[in-house]
Amino acid sequence: MSDPVDPRERLLAEVAALPALPGVYRYFDAAGNVLYVGKARSLKKRVSSYFQKDHGGTRIGTMVGRIVRLETTVVRSEAEALLLENNLIKTLNPKFNILFRDDKSYPYLKLVSHEFPRVSYYRGAVDRKHRYFGPYPNAWAVKQTIQLVQKVFRLRTCEDTVYNHRSRPCLLYQIQRCSGPCVGFVSKEDYARDVRDAERFLLGEVDEVVHDLQAKMMSWAEALEFEKAAELRNRISALSKVLHQQSMDESSLSASERDVDVLAVKVAGGRACVNLAMIRGGRHLGDRAHFPAHVDEGTAFNAEQAEERAEGLSAEVQVLEAFLVQHYVGQPVPPLLVLSHPVDEALVEALAATSGTRVRVVHQPREQRRIWLEMAAKGAELSLARLLAEEGSQRERTRALAEVLDLDAADLDTLRIECFDISHTAGEATQASCVVFQNHAMQSAEYRRFNIEGITGGDDYAAMRQVLQRRYAKLAEATAAGTATGKQRLPDLVLVDGGKGQVSMAREVFEELGLDLALIVGVEKGEGRKVGLEELVFADGRPKVYLGHDSAALMLVAQIRDEAHRFAITGMRAKRASVRTGGSALEEIPGVGPRKRARLLQRFGGVRGVGSASVEDLASVDGISKDLAEEIYRALH
Repeated sequence: MSDPVDPRERLLAEVAALPALPGVYRYFDAAGNVLYVGKARSLKKRVSSYFQKDHGGTRIGTMVGRIVRLETTVVRSEAEALLLENNLIKTLNPKFNILFRDDKSYPYLKLVSHEFPRVSYYRGAVDRKHRYFGPYPNAWAVKQTIQLVQKVFRLRTCEDTVYNHRSRPCLLYQIQRCSGPCVGFVSKEDYARDVRDAERFLLGEVDEVVHDLQAKMMSWAEALEFEKAAELRNRISALSKVLHQQSMDESSLSASERDVDVLAVKVAGGRACVNLAMIRGGRHLGDRAHFPAHVDEGTAFNAEQAEERAEGLSAEVQVLEAFLVQHYVGQPVPPLLVLSHPVDEALVEALAATSGTRVRVVHQPREQRRIWLEMAAKGAELSLARLLAEEGSQRERTRALAEVLDLDAADLDTLRIECFDISHTAGEATQASCVVFQNHAMQSAEYRRFNIEGITGGDDYAAMRQVLQRRYAKLAEATAAGTATGKQRLPDLVLVDGGKGQVSMAREVFEELGLDLALIVGVEKGEGRKVGLEELVFADGRPKVYLGHDSAALMLVAQIRDEAHRFAITGMRAKRASVRTGGSALEEIPGVGPRKRARLLQRFGGVRGVGSASVEDLASVDGISKDLAEEIYRALH
């Protein structure tokens, strides 16, 4: 019987047989975990570069040594490779890729189609039925712009359900933030002119708008309509004041360059920050900082690509290129990108091909664009410094708690804490929350809520018993069988918000499940229930511990406990709102969960209001798609 082929030899044979074609490659370790996803103009050249030399005991040598299998996909162009690479990175979450959080939910200013259009805040997928302006870096920037549009152009912001039932003007009309179309105080023609002026302003045609307003003001003055002329004067003054605050010299910008994204990257202390500043219509709307994961691993692994590019690949360039791919694929790219570092021209061409628009890149800007880049770079530096300070503080808190409770602190990054809290109102809508702390941060994606049923209202002990049973019964079985791995494992610490009573209940559950009682710690209110006087109560018989009001360990315990309380409260309130407003009618609609149901009820004031809303109004609610809005409308009519 012949000896089996050595896995390394088989891997090298596969590498040698790769074609010199564009494509995407994936590396796997012995356990089948994806290590890295990459794209290449030539699969043969790129993949071979990882295995053609001895990396020794370096970080990249360790990584390459873990590769036991590869998969490749040949594509027709680098643009297709870019798309496929992006999708695989987000789906597989490989350990050695620089990963940015998939946050495409940037807000927009929406101009809703109507005989008298309204302006509104919007977050979600855009369509052709309405006009959208943005995206904006944050909600504050949108709301500031809406306030300006109200002040200068006096467009309405009320929902159609409110607009259709007005018999007299609202407060916004009284303070001159709306022209009162709901009660006929403005003609359709005049309102349409205000809408056109607002659109031109949002598109950056500011000088033209101011010129037209001034001409209209003079015509009113010549007609001796001084009150109307004074009103336009006030609008022009408000607009000029805001534009002056922007302090941007728009005269140097062409029409095609008034929509610009400015990106500056900073790398330090094993972390990175990409600061994205948005300019729309020549106005600086603000910026947003993005922090990727796996920076050290990703930059080391990508170093092999430097041989294919004469200028090499600095950590900043690698982070910036990863951001461009993961951020812009699948969403519109502005015609001009101002970057702090040069990137691969082929990457820019691929981005342009996927977006269907011409994209120009500048990394050594002048004049106004240089000012924007300097501002973005300073923002990246400050944001990264703040992140490193916060992470250092949080890491010290984790270490302090591990030392106080004598936890296994060999690897603080994997230390996992789960915390439970019970919330209800006089026994109504009882819910339990479970929040997770790991990697020195709250892991919101792993939070869970439990609806508590079959108990006497207000019995917190029974509620705690039920939630602990439901959370740990299967985990206890998997642990006993030796099959509990990864996230499906018991935590290193279980916090319960309560004193001896809650801890005793948790002790009973853990004894029944055969779990270690040392995992359970109760957070008991101190004398007078004052913050900072909390004591830790243990299930395994250890005496209480008072950490001191300035203890770093207590700060972490309080942070986790407060987050569990917040998460339980929000869930309880949503459930209670459903019960009290007759939300059962919405509960029967597929696709409408507790969160979407709460948003609908809050927006329209109850099921009756939801029932009277149009499909368009329903679709304007965050998280409600057009198809789901139509389904809700059909279900309630």
